Amino acid sequence: MGPESLKEARRKVIGSKQTYRAVEKEEARVVFIAEDAESKVVEPIIQLCREKGIDWHYGGNMAELGQKCGIKVGAASAAIIDEQ
Repeated sequence: MGPESLKEARRKVIGSKQTYRAVEKEEARVVFIAEDAESKVVEPIIQLCREKGIDWHYGGNMAELGQKCGIKVGAASAAIIDEQ
């Protein structure tokens, strides 16, 4: 599952705070991190993904990740959420 799947995802969150919360609640199925995002912003998300056993991948730079999410600004992280 690549970052392109973000566009088709029925449920997703965009941005570091929302992504962190989704991982914390174990709602995230997969997380994508921008390669050029500040490490102080995304490192806690990556660490939490490792602790919770949630897949994470780099999804290009911030502009590309934002575009793949269907927004016109950059995104440091995004997650596809499990369907409840």
